[in-house]
Amino acid sequence: MVSQGSSPSLLEALSSDFLACKICLEQLQMPKTLPCLHTYCQDCLAQLVEGGHVRCPECRETVPVPPTGVAAFKTNFFVNGLLDLVKARGSGDLRMGKPACALCPLVGGTSAGGPATARCLDCADDLCQACADGHRCTRQTHTHRVVDLVGYRAGWYDEEARERQAAQCPQHPGEALRFLCQPCSQLLCRECRLDPHLDHPCLPLAEAVQARRPGLEELLAGVDSNLAELEAARRVEKETLVQLREQAAQVGTHVEEVTERVLRDLLAQKQEVLGLLRAHVEAVEKAVRERLVELEGREQVAKEAAAFARRVLSLGREAEILSLEGAIAQRLRQLQGSGHWTSGQAPFVQPQLELHPGLLDRDCRLLWLSFEEQQPQIDSGKDGTGARGDIETQRQTECVAKAEGQSRVQPQGRDGAQTLKEDKPQTPQEGGTQTPEEDRAQTPQGEGGAQNQKGGRSDKKRKFKGRFKSISREPSPAPGPILEGSGPLPKPIFSCSFPTRMPGDRCSPRITGLCPFGPREILVADEQNRVLKRFSLNGDYRGTVPVPEGCSPCSVAALQGAVAFSAGARLYLISHDGEVRWRRALSHSQASHAVAALPSGDRVAVSVAGHVEVYNMEGSLATRFIPGGRANRGLRALVFLTTSPQGNFVGSDWQQNSVVVCDGLGQVIGEYRGPGLHGCQPGSVSVDKKGYIFLTLRELNKVVILDPEGSLLGDFLTAYHGLEKPRVTTMVDGRYLVVSLSNGTIHIFRIRSPDS
Repeated sequence: MVSQGSSPSLLEALSSDFLACKICLEQLQMPKTLPCLHTYCQDCLAQLVEGGHVRCPECRETVPVPPTGVAAFKTNFFVNGLLDLVKARGSGDLRMGKPACALCPLVGGTSAGGPATARCLDCADDLCQACADGHRCTRQTHTHRVVDLVGYRAGWYDEEARERQAAQCPQHPGEALRFLCQPCSQLLCRECRLDPHLDHPCLPLAEAVQARRPGLEELLAGVDSNLAELEAARRVEKETLVQLREQAAQVGTHVEEVTERVLRDLLAQKQEVLGLLRAHVEAVEKAVRERLVELEGREQVAKEAAAFARRVLSLGREAEILSLEGAIAQRLRQLQGSGHWTSGQAPFVQPQLELHPGLLDRDCRLLWLSFEEQQPQIDSGKDGTGARGDIETQRQTECVAKAEGQSRVQPQGRDGAQTLKEDKPQTPQEGGTQTPEEDRAQTPQGEGGAQNQKGGRSDKKRKFKGRFKSISREPSPAPGPILEGSGPLPKPIFSCSFPTRMPGDRCSPRITGLCPFGPREILVADEQNRVLKRFSLNGDYRGTVPVPEGCSPCSVAALQGAVAFSAGARLYLISHDGEVRWRRALSHSQASHAVAALPSGDRVAVSVAGHVEVYNMEGSLATRFIPGGRANRGLRALVFLTTSPQGNFVGSDWQQNSVVVCDGLGQVIGEYRGPGLHGCQPGSVSVDKKGYIFLTLRELNKVVILDPEGSLLGDFLTAYHGLEKPRVTTMVDGRYLVVSLSNGTIHIFRIRSPDS
């Protein structure tokens, strides 16, 4: 019984795009095979001929075209045989949806045969039942294989049909190819065998295949081995590329860290040098003022004595002049003897800034890359496929920075040239860094803080040399007091810094509002340019949230799928694409209104004339309260407002000059108005996930930290961290403090908890 299943390879060849031309994407017609073993239609190949050559569309190999044209390329009989099977499945004239018999018109003389029910695999003809019975009874065809047509069209007999399929000779139609001419390597039918290959040694096809199959299989095994090696090499290349990308990412991160460190060092050195400069100028000014007072007194005494002497000489009588002559002469000699007043003048110490010579060179390179060649090693596995073994990798790219381990800047030599020394702890005897107070204490001081030298010229100029502290990569303890019993505090770790001015801005940015916006993203209210800008925590600009025309957003908060902001005396709620959902009028007695989102994300709070009003997503007033109750009506002015993860409200009260913490009902939990404010008005407030409050003191260039009840714990950020006139802050994910400066720059610090 014939098996009703075909091998997977044959089914795959018949059902896939193997029989489609890759040029015209249609079924192959007169398939021709190139030397690279890719097969295309003869007509399609003819269209690709250019300059006597054709380029394979798949492997891009260039092949010369035979002199007789593309028809001389080898015919792919394998594809032709598969095409015959495919065509046979759908061949025959259809009557009522069924194929017609191919013998009925020849036997009965009718124009059309009856419906076919069988197929002869040898004749490749569809037969009706009567012709199929007769086909089995004739001497010539009784050995033919006649099968059910339905099963044949279903593919049950594809393998058997392939075995009985005979390749036809292109020169002699109807004749099957039976022989292989060995000298010519050409397939022959019986007619071709007679002439001109009569004297050539020929083999039947079966014997020729049996003789040549081992050679092909050996070559195929060699190609399989090459494929295994290629696969192993491809795997190595991919892994090398992955390692390269990982290493490049590490180097990029290292570059960022080194650059940020150098910037922090420069900012810290800037603050220290400016402090030393201010101290020097103040000391010199004080000395000069004292000297001026002394000189003015001496000048006045000399003028009065000279005026008296002139008056006596011009108006006095002889006896009067002679009687006063001794006293006048003694006084004038006394004034002349001490009259070299300029000889006591202190040398004028002129401050000068001395830079490292490399910083003055535009071609100076503080960072460079070095490359080390890596040789991948491929070890053969037990299966002989050339599996890749372990590849010893080292650091391929090295980021070298003079400031990496050499961030200490000191004056060197007589000319004051500063060089970068290795950043390591030093004792004072070894020339370690000193504080500004130590520098001033060790400088020889004369009258008024000026340096005196015996026998030196009074107008000799001396250079002012400041010593700079080096800033370590690890976060240093925040300057300022840490109260007893407060325990370890969160520490800032600098993350990045970036400007907010964009090419389309007409003015310098004035940031009046900040808030988290989506994952690792912030929304910046630029009141000067009337725009809400989006930035990632890495400083990447993400576009804007459109605001109504004419609005200058002041304070901003992000809600669920919406953005709330205050502008003038109005509160707006808009969608992310700028559509206005609602707006509410606010009190005109307040210059600006602080806005904050509640932790639930579906309500927004706004400060209005000492009140806190809470609106829902529909714009309805949900609640309204005065921190501390009605007794404080008119006594508070909340200029900045935020909420804590615990649901409390924290505000900066400029009327009471305090920081107030209250719950959702307005009950005051804590309030701070102590000496830690130094008389300054409290600025922007932010709260981390543990409830710590971060208060901005703009006049002092610092951010202080308070506990959840509003008690001062100490300094968190100072000018040491690059703060210069901080303006507005916000907290992202409870772990990142975002600080905007008055110049439009944003600093981002990661908060490291004491227990981490």
